[in-house]
Order: sequence, then structure tokens, then C-alpha cells
Amino acid sequence: MFDIERWQEIFETLRKNRLRTFLTGLSVASGIFILVILLGFSRGIQNGVTSQFERDASNLISIWPGTTTKGYKGLNPGRDIQFKNKDFNMLSNKYDSYIEHKSSFYTIWGGLVNYKNESGSYRIQGILPGNQYIENADIGQGRFINYSDVEGAKKVAVIGNRVKKDLFKDEDPINKEITVYGISYKVVGVFFDPGGERDESKVFLPLSSAQRSFNGADTIRNMMFTIKMSDDYNKAALESAALAEDILTNLREQHIVSPDDTSAIRVYNTMEEAKKIYSLIATISAVFWFVGIGTIIAGVVGVGNIMLIIVKERTKEIGIRKALGAQPMSIVGMILQESVFVTMFSGLFGLILGLGLLEIVGPLIESDFIKYPQVDFNTAITTVFILVFAGALAGFFPAYRAAQIKPIIALRDE
Repeated sequence: MFDIERWQEIFETLRKNRLRTFLTGLSVASGIFILVILLGFSRGIQNGVTSQFERDASNLISIWPGTTTKGYKGLNPGRDIQFKNKDFNMLSNKYDSYIEHKSSFYTIWGGLVNYKNESGSYRIQGILPGNQYIENADIGQGRFINYSDVEGAKKVAVIGNRVKKDLFKDEDPINKEITVYGISYKVVGVFFDPGGERDESKVFLPLSSAQRSFNGADTIRNMMFTIKMSDDYNKAALESAALAEDILTNLREQHIVSPDDTSAIRVYNTMEEAKKIYSLIATISAVFWFVGIGTIIAGVVGVGNIMLIIVKERTKEIGIRKALGAQPMSIVGMILQESVFVTMFSGLFGLILGLGLLEIVGPLIESDFIKYPQVDFNTAITTVFILVFAGALAGFFPAYRAAQIKPIIALRDE
């Protein structure tokens, strides 16, 4: 146990070496401070990227038509590929066992929507019921589009919360009539989107109704499928990539597109992209840990150096203690206490300063890819205790050296 006299000795020793102690403590504190800040921003990057992927399903395969750039089987380049309902039905039937949710889309960009005296320009999308899960849309009021609406080509609409605020203000929109380019639709639901107001500026209609109302015939703009997830993320990513490639091959055959024409049909696999992003995040986190721990090691080495100097300066005192009967372990304990005190005090100071800065600055950061930088408190405390252990280890060697000093040699030291 520490008694008052022992603490007085520690403070007196550190006071005599206050410049070296201050510089060593500053090095240790800055190491912990830098590590906390780096880990905080590493978590902030992870939170930001995760929030971006939360806008849509993370196991999503999106398919978009483009324009051919190469001639193939007698057909010239420059053909615009047009998807139709039969393309969507073919893929849905062929890959039914792999698909979780699905939707095809008929899109009108900047469609004019009116309610009484209010009007606005919004994205109009004819969709299937599975789009609710593809978009991660939460129903705030009413319901979403269902298969009865699609089969009957009903004139119903689900509007985004931004549309509700613009057109209806504080009025309840459910069962009210809006017009899309003069065609009346009854509002049956209001949805919220994790992507925010940009993704809430949409009006969803049953696909069949949108195609009939706006001369879409059986054409669709694009298709989206979510894939059933495996418990093993790497396995799921490989299966998703293989499925995306197989879908692309099938569509190229259906539309007579060259196998190496990458512009005619585009398949976007979010799981594959997510794997790349999270691998990058893991790499960034590892680099941050490496830099932070390197800084801490420099501080711990500084603690070991100052203990060596203190032992050198107190050689005569140690000799007197041993001549009076002090045991080697008491000498080791004396030096270790000073080492642990410096590392613990400096480490806690750096920890508190780092956590405080993150609490103040974190909420002020407005970036899509850095959100809520923070550090798990248990991780931070564990890091401090590891630091203290490392400081004790750094102090042990000078302490052991001091314990081995022979009293007669120590008393002769100048």
C-alpha cells in the first residue's frame, strides 16, 4: 500500500526532474490524445459510410439500360437498349430462389403534381410493392402500393414526406386527390426515407397505372433486386457477384449485345461495392491504430528513459536504503510507482482531453461521409490500462537495475 511519505517522495522526485517529467508526460498524453482522435474519426467515417448505404438495401442489384458502343451480329453500334416487362419477368422467374425483393420502374423526372392551389415538380415512379424494402421506406401514414393496386392499375399514390409538406402543409393527405399532369390519383400513404428530403421528393404509383397513364406501354426504365443474404458475408458477396454477372450475360443475349460492350447494359452490385468500402474503412482504421500506438510507444520509451535518469541520479540514495536493509523488491516497487504514476496521470489526461474534444467538435462536423465521430469508452479505458502496463514494464528494467546495485558501489557514486 502507498503511504503519505511514499507519495511525498514520488512528488519530490518528479519535481526535481520536472522538465523531463513534463516532457515525458506530454509525450504520453499526446499519444493517447492522438489515438483517441484518430479512433473517433475512424468511427465517424464508418458511421458516415454506413448511413450512405442505409439509404437503400445493402444487398441490391440494380440494372440499367444504356447505348451499344460495338456492332454485334450484324447490328450497328449506337442502339438504345429498352427494357420491357418481359425482361423483368424473365429475370424474376429464372432467379426466383435467389431474390428476396424486386421491382421494376417506370420513371418520369420532374413530373408536375398539383393539390388544390399548391403544385410542385417531383420524381414520379411507377413501381411494384417490393420497392418499399428496396428503398428502406418507412410508412408514416396509410399504406404502401400493393399487388392489388398493380393488378387493377388503380389510380392510387404514395407520396414522400417532403411532398406532403409542400402540397398539404398540416393537412392530412390520406384519401385526398392529387393530379399528376392532370390525371387524378388518390393518396393512400406517406413514406419516410433514410436518405432524407431528397429521396422523400418522390411520388410512387402502381407500375401498371403509370405505364397506362403516361403512354409507357410495356416499357420500364430499370430493375432492382435484393438478394437473399447468407450468414457468411464473404460468401454472400461472392454469390451476389456471380448472380449479377449471370444476369448481365442473360440480358446481353436477350438484347443481342456484344459480351464485351460495357455501356449497353449496366449492372450495379451494392454488396460488392460495400465490401470494397468496408475493406477500405478497415485499412484506414488499422493505419490510425498504427499511428496512434506508435505515438504511445514513443511516450512509453520516454518513461523508460526518465526512469533510467532518475535511477542514475538516486544511486547513492538507493545504496543507503539497501545498506539500511531495504529489500530489492522494495527498490523495484519504489521505481515502478513513479513510472506508473507518470503514465497513468498522463494517459488519463490525454484520454479526457481527446474525449472532450470529440464531444465538442463531433456534432459540428457536417459531412456525408463523417458522422458522429466517437470512441467506445471501454476501448479507451482498456487502452489506458494497457498504456499503464507498458509504462510499468518500461520502468521495470531501470528498477531491476537499481535493485542490483551493491550498497558499497552506490555509496561511492558521484
